[in-house]
Formats: sequence, C-alpha cells, structure tokens
Amino acid sequence: MTGAVGTRSAGPAASEREHGARRPAAVRSRFDGRLAIAFAAAATALGAAGCETLRGSATPESPSWLHHPGGALSVTFRRDLTGATRRGPIMEEYERGRPELDLAHRRVFVGSSDRGFYALRADDGSLIWRFETMGSVQCEPLYDPAEDVVYFGSNDGALYKVRAVDGHLLYRFATNGEVARRPVLRAGMLYVMNANDTLLALDAKTGALKWTQHRTPAFGMEIGGYAGPTVAGDRVFAAYSDGLVDVYSAVDGAERWPGGVDLAAEAEQTAGGETPKYLDVDTTPIVDTIASGEVVFVASYVGGVFALDTDNGARAWVNEKATGVTELALWTQPAHRATAGGPETPARKVLLASSGLTGLWGIDPNEGRTLWHRNLPEGGMTAPVPVAGAVLVGTTRYGMFLFSPVDGALIDGIQTDSGFAMAPAAAGVRAFVMSNGGAFLGLMIQPPPKG
Repeated sequence: MTGAVGTRSAGPAASEREHGARRPAAVRSRFDGRLAIAFAAAATALGAAGCETLRGSATPESPSWLHHPGGALSVTFRRDLTGATRRGPIMEEYERGRPELDLAHRRVFVGSSDRGFYALRADDGSLIWRFETMGSVQCEPLYDPAEDVVYFGSNDGALYKVRAVDGHLLYRFATNGEVARRPVLRAGMLYVMNANDTLLALDAKTGALKWTQHRTPAFGMEIGGYAGPTVAGDRVFAAYSDGLVDVYSAVDGAERWPGGVDLAAEAEQTAGGETPKYLDVDTTPIVDTIASGEVVFVASYVGGVFALDTDNGARAWVNEKATGVTELALWTQPAHRATAGGPETPARKVLLASSGLTGLWGIDPNEGRTLWHRNLPEGGMTAPVPVAGAVLVGTTRYGMFLFSPVDGALIDGIQTDSGFAMAPAAAGVRAFVMSNGGAFLGLMIQPPPKG
C-alpha cells in the first residue's frame, strides 16, 4: 500500500467535503473579540500560570452558560509548543486529536499541525523529544507500556511506531489515508482505521499486514472526521462514511454481520423516504452491557444515537433527537456513600454524545431516553472526557468547560483566545490539552469536598 495525504479531516465540528475534490474540515473557531467570560476564580489561576489572555467582562452576546465563576478547574502550567511556528502553508487552523498519557513515566505524547509528534514531561510540559512526519499530526496516539512504544498516525497517510524513550522510528506503515483515530492493540495485533474507510489489522511487532477491510466512501458530501475501531473479545467493530456499521473476526477479518447494519437506511425511513444529505457514522463504537444484553453504541449524523445488539445488529433503541453526533463517551460511577454512614448512591451510567450541531447530550444507556441536553453555541465541540467524576469538554470558540454528567449542569470553565479543537486526556484529577493557538496546558480538577 502507498501512503497518501488523508482524505478526511477529523474535528469536533461538522463540515462538508466532496469526494474527488475533498477539502479539509473547516469550522469557525477564531475567538470573537466581542465575546467575554466572567470566570473570576479561573482567571486568577490562569493569570498565575501566565496563560492566554482572558476576556474581562461579559456581554449579552455570550452564551448564558459562560457566566459561572467556579474554581474547580485551573491551569497548572502552560507551554508554547507550536505557537512560534504556526506560520506558512503547512499549518492548519486547529489542533485536533487527543494526547496520550504514560502515567508510570510521567510522559504525555501529543501530535501537532506543525508535522511534529511530541513527548513532553507531565510535570511541566517540557520537551523530551520531537519526531517529524510529512504531514500534520492530528491524531489520538496509543502508548504500549509492555514494549515502551508509541503508535500514532499522520495526515501523510502513515501509521508510525516509535520508541517512547527517544522517538526512534521502529516502522512506518503507509495506509493510503489520513490516520487520526486511536489504534487498538490486542493479542499482538494492531487494528487501525484510516479516513479512506479502510480497516487494517497489522502484526504489532513488525508492522506486517494481516488483513484488511475497505468500503467505498459515500458518494457526494461527508462530515469531517471518521470512526475508529473497537475490539471486544474476538470481534472488531467498525463504522463507515456511507452509514454502515459492521463487525469482523479479529483473527482473519471475516464478516460477522452479513451485510452489516445500514443506519443511513434507518435515517431515510425516518425522513419519509428522502435520501439524507449526510450518511456518516463517525463515532467510534462503544461496547457495553445494558438490561437487554450486550450492545454497541454508535451515532448516525442524521439518524441519531443507536444501541445495536452485538450478536446480530438488531436495534435495541434509538434516540432520534440527538443528531449531528460525532463523538460518544460512556460515563460510569460505582455505587458509593457520600458521607460515612449515609445512604448508598447506586451505580450509574450515562452515555455522553457530543454534537457541533445540537450540543451535548446525556442519554440513558438502557433505554435511549434523553436525561439532559445542553444546547451549546455555534462552533466546534470536542469529545466529552470523563474526569474526577465530571465531564470535560472543549469548544473551538469559547474554551474548556467542566460539566456534571448527572444533570448537565455547568461546574466551571476556562477561556483562551484560540479555543480548543483537541480533546483533553485525563487521569485522576489531572488533564492535558493543546489549544488551537499551539499552547500545551496542564489542567487540575478540584473535586468537591466529601459530604
């Protein structure tokens, strides 16, 4: 296979592109100088850290959920990673993807639109090493502690494997399409999806191709971004730009759902027989067990969020209101007691759906009903990331915000001049993310006191 510049551009907000003459996703994310934010506590923390300029007053044009002084979300460090080099034709307007964490060695791995892949120290964001590729690195990397290596993709169409200690290249595999989604490592096999609707299974050690599945991308317009692979047991779940969801044998790629499940056809029935403009299923599938059995959660851009039986693809439920969804996450909380001797709070799950079209959704995983909905303002929105019992979401125009996954209530937020298209990576009470301006930030989440 030969490498090629990616045919789809992943991002938190929807944009159109045409096959044959595809164009990268483009969403408005430049900060509007008239907009403002009133985070007094967050501003203090940001000022102490030397962070990007905060706006000082609120205006009627600002969304109501911006005006919420908190103090639960603060910045621990800021490092200008790519800001000084963000000039010239190779640079993109956004920094997409997501960092990867190596907790044992306190390292953070992150890609950049300056063609570089970086290893940084988690304590202060200082540079350990940088690896240069032939395209923007807008990806979700994968760190393997067993080998101490990192797998990551580039818009140059290749998947890279490098040593985590020094960035030394171990192999480069050309996939013929932009690689942005996180690979999956299981039993010595590496499963990779590229933006050309191609699923590849590689020998993780050597990079040798074991099997591949490809679908011809949908004709006409598509939404920027694509779904990554999910491995559950001996099955690989994949979703495509033409609206199909399918399952394959992890060993040899044999199809498990004959013909797959066509969510575009479901959306067409809902639309009264009219062909939808967009067919995409761009959410990486999530496998979980609900009251009716094991299901996979996926979202059709026009059809809503679905739960499909993993055995045969039968529909368990659909939420047709949550349209435009490009990212899904499952928030879980074990049973616990808030205070000593107090009543036990039962275990809870909330399926989180992120849409640049309709906002942020909290959905009941068992029934598909809407628990809450935040109608976020215009502009892109990142994948929702569970952290410290809350949910962290970045927006391309308004900054980074912390929400309650139980009822969608706003907890806190921070604002930068450039916004965020990159989803944060989180562990414990720490999170890491890079702004569209090229600043790498370390964040701290302060949970409420017990009781």
